Amino acid sequence: MKRNDPLPVGEIIRLAFEKAGQLDTIERQQVCSMWPQVVGPTINRMTVRRWVDGDTLHVVISNPALRNDLSFMQDKLIEALNKTAGKQIISHIKFH
Repeated sequence: MKRNDPLPVGEIIRLAFEKAGQLDTIERQQVCSMWPQVVGPTINRMTVRRWVDGDTLHVVISNPALRNDLSFMQDKLIEALNKTAGKQIISHIKFH
């Protein structure tokens, strides 16, 4: 069946990534970009780098005391990130 109504650009991009089998990669990167929104500006200022490897979010924190505190909050951060994403994407956070 031919589709006559136009699709939003975001939907076209999502369909292209889904067809290429890269939708999960894009979703993981979106979770990575949600870090500042979830933790707020203060913690984000001390975040040096972040990346996703599989279902693990790696976060480099410049302050050792904050790194330790965040490790105790890991479950809540995972829950908040996945809630913001709308689905279960991250299972672990590793602080460096």
